[in-house]
Amino acid sequence: MKADAGRRRASHDIKDVPPVDHGLEDEDAYATLVREQIELLGEDVTRGGLVRTPERVARSMRWLTRGYGLTVEDAIGNAVFEEDHHNMVVVKDIEMYSMCEHHLLPFFGKVHVAYIPNGRIIGLSKIPRIVDVFARRLQVQERLTEEIAHALWTVLGPEGVGVICEAYHLCMMMRGVEKQNSKTITSAMRGVFLEDNRTRDEFLRLCSINGIVG
Repeated sequence: MKADAGRRRASHDIKDVPPVDHGLEDEDAYATLVREQIELLGEDVTRGGLVRTPERVARSMRWLTRGYGLTVEDAIGNAVFEEDHHNMVVVKDIEMYSMCEHHLLPFFGKVHVAYIPNGRIIGLSKIPRIVDVFARRLQVQERLTEEIAHALWTVLGPEGVGVICEAYHLCMMMRGVEKQNSKTITSAMRGVFLEDNRTRDEFLRLCSINGIVG
């Protein structure tokens, strides 16, 4: 069963995806905070190995959270095309790196994205760029997965969208329960991926070729 056409095509404007247009604006101020953190840990910020660490951390954090300065519009540009194609398009094994907003520790893994066009397709390289727009922010995996699906659903107005994210979280591996092999899998479905079991099963089967999704 296909999704309701009116709901599906109600909005496919890039600008309907809310942008986040701020980021790390003052590296010097951030470096000062890092220096204070190091001192609070009882370390000597003047010793050789640490003297430039605050500045390095500030530059690193700007890069790791660069998604705050990006929008879906930036990522896609003019790479949405009219095309009479109505079969599933899958881009899988997209490398993903993000930062857990609860402990400011990395989580990383792969994202698998599929959509069924309804007269509009997107340049394939733009899908990993969309992943980065949202991954390169302070995140939780559940929201990240939904944001990727929502962006494609909104921009393309497709028959359906499916997103699966699988990740390892250092906040589980390095601290707390310290479980090294625990993988978290989240999914977000729209349209026929949500309403048609056969479509959803096809997507899940394609993603399980390498044993990714059980």
